[in-house]
Amino acid sequence: MTEGSCQAQLEKARAFSAATLIEANSGAGAMAMAIKPLAPAMRVCGFATTVHCPPGDNLTLHQAIYACSPGAVLVVEVSGHFEAGYWGSLMTQAALARRLGGLVIDGCVRDSDEIRASGFPVFARGVSIRGTAKQGGGTVNQPIVAGGVWVAPGELVVGDADGVVVVPQRALASVLEAARQRVEREAQVCKQLAAGATTLELFGWCDKR
Repeated sequence: MTEGSCQAQLEKARAFSAATLIEANSGAGAMAMAIKPLAPAMRVCGFATTVHCPPGDNLTLHQAIYACSPGAVLVVEVSGHFEAGYWGSLMTQAALARRLGGLVIDGCVRDSDEIRASGFPVFARGVSIRGTAKQGGGTVNQPIVAGGVWVAPGELVVGDADGVVVVPQRALASVLEAARQRVEREAQVCKQLAAGATTLELFGWCDKR
């Protein structure tokens, strides 16, 4: 996919909520509900740079910041070890300087007040005050499983207050078209509801018990 087509798809994706993209993708690609933005207004939309960190170690994540292109979203798994803050205020400033698109981590972060104030979008499983080692041994841009979802480098990642969805490149064009159609249908349903119709009537649920 060319850079121009990537940007065109990103522009289309930014118009849709994570929930709309989940439905357009037949319910696939939803990360675990625990992974949420540090601030409700945070939104992320970009292509994934994937990171695997060993338990309690974030050196690979530091390295990944400098392996990213501008706009990339770091998608990180930490070997299931959540009792550490793998990302903090200094890394946030480094990511801002590199013009990255955001962070989605199946793990915890710290310095949460500073991150919120920066405006850099961070989606995490939680907050942990504990620090990390710097031994390395992880990987960058290899397929990972984060939040229960298989994520390959370059896949679309969209997150908002409801959660995070991952859309594979092979399905991206069809999912974006399905999302567009869904938004149009829902707009029409909203007009019908405002005119007095019921959801039971519109969706044929009147006879269901």
